[in-house]
Amino acid sequence: MTRICVFGAGAIGSHLATRLALGGADVAIVARGAHLDAVRAKGITLRAHDGVKTVRVQAEADARAVGPVDAVLVTTKVPALPAAAEAIAPLLGSNTPVAFVTNGIPWWYFLRHGGPMEGRRLPLLDPGGVIERAIGIERTLGGVIYSASAIVEPGTVSSEHADLRLFLGEPDGSLSDRARMIAAPMEAGGMPTPVVADMRHRVWGKLMGNMTSGPLCILSRSDMMTTFSDPAVFAAGVRIAEEGAGLALAYGHDLATSAEQRIRRSGMIAHKPSILQDLELGRAMEIDALFTVPLEMAREAGVAMPTFELCARLATRAAAAAGLYRGQG
Repeated sequence: MTRICVFGAGAIGSHLATRLALGGADVAIVARGAHLDAVRAKGITLRAHDGVKTVRVQAEADARAVGPVDAVLVTTKVPALPAAAEAIAPLLGSNTPVAFVTNGIPWWYFLRHGGPMEGRRLPLLDPGGVIERAIGIERTLGGVIYSASAIVEPGTVSSEHADLRLFLGEPDGSLSDRARMIAAPMEAGGMPTPVVADMRHRVWGKLMGNMTSGPLCILSRSDMMTTFSDPAVFAAGVRIAEEGAGLALAYGHDLATSAEQRIRRSGMIAHKPSILQDLELGRAMEIDALFTVPLEMAREAGVAMPTFELCARLATRAAAAAGLYRGQG
């Protein structure tokens, strides 16, 4: 039986842990607070399109209580990754892979990239190279998740629609057995988990949703359906999606999706983006991975993004005013 630890099991991490357990994996989570206490007492309950399910997993506050495992999924928010990278050391055996299931441009984006920018570091995302030093690119897998999830009460997670996907991939584009090792119980537990050769393409696809809905929902303080119901905001979202597609193309990724269709799909979902949930709950916000670094990459590539830059700058001001961002954005 494959032993897998989900480190930083909030809403997304707890959903993934549930799917792994349902799929037959031996699962541990590292979590904190009331959610950890509830999982210890009664397991994780997932309310999803395919029913209500409860699983019992090992739940700990410290990775040392779990010990070495076959694979680790890190599902913390990007600002917490440096601390997480150092804290997961007790989970790592000699060959344990670490899948970073995160939003935005990942810290490893230009490592094993194979292009002209091979080896470039992103210090806003990995300050001082802490993550690379603690984990290393050799262990790293990329992960992109589509799952509108939220903790509705400690120990209970809701998943708001059936369009679930977890993409896993190697930074070098290979199709590895270690990625398949994670994907197998995930698939068996009801989470489609393609192992892909084009992980960076998947990063850009998810980022387009974050770039369009994130800043506009922060400014409106509303879910996507409410935010995009305003025609002027809808039009701004379409412009941001067009700008984002241009940025992705400049880095070699043709998303081949109509900007208007993308915003129409978002406008059908009454879900608050995670970055707005973080603002409302007083948690550190993923400003750099979703806004600052993409804007830096746009400037370097000579791609104009006036609508996105205006909205992102205003959203960053809102985050800073709430004391939830102190970076360079």
